[in-house]
Amino acid sequence: MADRDRLDAAAVADRLARVDDLLGRVEAAPGPTADAALHAVRALTELYGEALARVLDHADTGLLTDLAADELLGHLLVLHDLHPHPVERRVADAVEALRPAVREQGGDVVLEGVEGGVARVRLSTGGGCGSGGGSGGGVEEAVREAVLAMAPELSEVQAVPDRAAAPPAFVPLATLSRRPDPVPQEAP
Repeated sequence: MADRDRLDAAAVADRLARVDDLLGRVEAAPGPTADAALHAVRALTELYGEALARVLDHADTGLLTDLAADELLGHLLVLHDLHPHPVERRVADAVEALRPAVREQGGDVVLEGVEGGVARVRLSTGGGCGSGGGSGGGVEEAVREAVLAMAPELSEVQAVPDRAAAPPAFVPLATLSRRPDPVPQEAP
């Protein structure tokens, strides 16, 4: 079995994209044949999930850790709600995996927390654009996709504004040194 050729990451991504495309075409097709095909895919997915769960029943902690660390197997474990790590850890791992690429572009990404089905991520981009300007939108979308891929049970990934990107408050010096006008006294 060790001699068997394995798909590399690009080939896996290609197969996943093809499956998504084919399922989209089946879902868009009207009629009982398309419905039957979708039910068959769901049933087959459930059976494979059960088979994977049974394999995990025999796995020790080391093997389970190795399986979860493999990108494709990790996604399958998430898909079948079998992943050994809680959502918070999976989100943290996804953010940390993206961090070097974001830093290469002069920015940074930090997980602020996960609560109520929402991951909050602080994102700063190169050039002081913040998460709303320039190329920040593309980075923000990449972060969102990576987090949701590792934690599809989340309902949302929110970009938290970068405190460092906010302009400093400006208070004119004259307002600090000027005394307020005296309040006129009413005549008796």
